[in-house]
Amino acid sequence: MANLAERITVDLEQCGGRPCILGMRVRVTDVLDLLAVGLTPEQVISELPYVELDDVRACIRFASQRLDHTVVTEESSGLTPNCHLVLHFG
Repeated sequence: MANLAERITVDLEQCGGRPCILGMRVRVTDVLDLLAVGLTPEQVISELPYVELDDVRACIRFASQRLDHTVVTEESSGLTPNCHLVLHFG
């Protein structure tokens, strides 16, 4: 696949600065939400005119790269043994 910058853009003037498919007002999260409810990539491109299969792949790759973070260790976190860090998404 090509460079993500050829498919995904972040522009403060478009969709509140949220990552979008280049040249469209289709947010990365719009594509991910459709995939999360069970649509296949082919069904996503059927639902969203002008979106291509490579756009869907770029959205998945973009999200994966954004979520890939440094592993938190006990030493680096400042947590005591048997203490758990809980993350909430919403």
